[in-house]
Amino acid sequence: MADSELPARPKPEETPAAEAGEGGEGKLSKSALKKLAKDKAKAEKAAQRAAQEKAQAAAAEANDTAKDLYGPIPETADVLPSTQLSQINDEHYEKEVTVVARVDNARAQSAKLAFLMLRQQGLKVQAVIAAAEPISRQMVKYTSGLNVNSIVQVTGIVKKPGVPIASATLSNHEIHIRKVYMIAEAAQQLPMQVKDAERPLPETTEEGFQVDSDGAPIVTLKTRLDNRVLDLQTATSQAITWISSGVAELFAEYMIKSGSRWISTPKLVGAATEGGSGVFEVKYFKRNAYLAQSPQLYKQMCIAGDMQSVFEIAPVFRAEESNTHRHLTEFTGLDFEKTFSSHYHEVLEFAEQLLVFILSQLKERYADQIAIIQKSYPKAGDFKLPKDGKALRLNYMDGVALLKEAGVDVSEQERFENDFTTAMEKQLGQIIREKYDTDFYVLDKFPMAVRPFYTKACPQDPRFSNSYDFFMRGEEIMSGAQRIHDVKELEASMIAKGVNPNQEGFEDYLAAFRQGCPPHAGGGLGLNRIVMFFLGLPNIRLATLFPRDPQRLRP
Repeated sequence: MADSELPARPKPEETPAAEAGEGGEGKLSKSALKKLAKDKAKAEKAAQRAAQEKAQAAAAEANDTAKDLYGPIPETADVLPSTQLSQINDEHYEKEVTVVARVDNARAQSAKLAFLMLRQQGLKVQAVIAAAEPISRQMVKYTSGLNVNSIVQVTGIVKKPGVPIASATLSNHEIHIRKVYMIAEAAQQLPMQVKDAERPLPETTEEGFQVDSDGAPIVTLKTRLDNRVLDLQTATSQAITWISSGVAELFAEYMIKSGSRWISTPKLVGAATEGGSGVFEVKYFKRNAYLAQSPQLYKQMCIAGDMQSVFEIAPVFRAEESNTHRHLTEFTGLDFEKTFSSHYHEVLEFAEQLLVFILSQLKERYADQIAIIQKSYPKAGDFKLPKDGKALRLNYMDGVALLKEAGVDVSEQERFENDFTTAMEKQLGQIIREKYDTDFYVLDKFPMAVRPFYTKACPQDPRFSNSYDFFMRGEEIMSGAQRIHDVKELEASMIAKGVNPNQEGFEDYLAAFRQGCPPHAGGGLGLNRIVMFFLGLPNIRLATLFPRDPQRLRP
């Protein structure tokens, strides 16, 4: 018989373990049989155990008097009106409420008692659940095991706790749970805990895992910004974002009431008209375009278009390699431009009243938010406004004199060669706070050499300009000036500043003035800086929703 016709011999690995010795081929060994029997018994026991557990679970579920009161929210659940934590007050005692909030903390006191700390936009209220008909032990266990940061819908009775709950914002209210449903479950492991981000920034800029004297994790600025969504959930961040919203709202309110109109100018421009080094270049079909550094030229064109008074709230882009506590590559600008009758101080006074209005109304309307921020950043509540309601206005050279009196070398400033350095600004702010008891002030009449080409020179002394800066806590928040409205004077100023009037991007701007433009002035404020300095925050990134700087382009 040919080899190909021989029956195939099983491979060694396909043959059961054989007993050694003559005639033992193909028979199972005693040890193998014993192992098979043991494995079979083990599998039968596991199956019995699983069946018992399944039966017990089914019996427990069948006997669970609260099975419909907790767990994933039923698709057929009644739509209940939700109460905001901020709305709960003494009138809710002994009444049922339904709240949708995050689990800030969950803990079991015993098999029959558990506590939840619920958090909503920074506010916290304690909820308690106890096993008593119809609440079951299973429901208590489920509640105590909820993942931190999960979003739940809780229905319960508002009670007054025997002792105020110090860890809760609503310390004199407690919700006794009747129902708890899961709306959105959070991961079991979060990159950082919201409660840890409630504490202020560490003084050091060192990164890596750190703990404070109590052993609690220290959350650095980088970690907060990398996980900004979690950071925004803290009470402090919630309050800061309300203040930011308030600044924009108050700015728009004042401008609209004054008869100004809200405009939107282009953020994609065809030429780097305010200096090429500080702009972001982008591809625009088959040519290059740039992100606008400011709406300055367009505001003036609107004035030439007989709009008289305009304002804008919009992003501003600066391609500057400035990694400081107060610089960003993208920030929110509050810009305005306005005509005047006889003197630019008409607009300057308007701007001063605008800022006094915003800052005083922030103190009045957002007192609760300021108090929350003050727990982490004590300076939040001590911003000093002029007591007579009028902004302190000094000339630039008055500021130079104050610094010189304090022993600061101001020789370059006296020669009109340079503007104040950041250190000088801060020192001047401290001097003015001590001497005039205000954190908000204005410097007028800056040297012409340190201002842009569209700034009007002072007719009485061309070394100076009709320009001004606004300061909070010794740091600049606004730059403004009277603008040149005569086209010949404007072109001459451009040439003197080294700007070619015939270069691309200026033709439409200059054409607006050739058609006649009224005298006007204006300014540009940084919203993020106003928030930062008003609240005394250590870094502008804390006053910015999703910061952009030379090192950060996410989230």
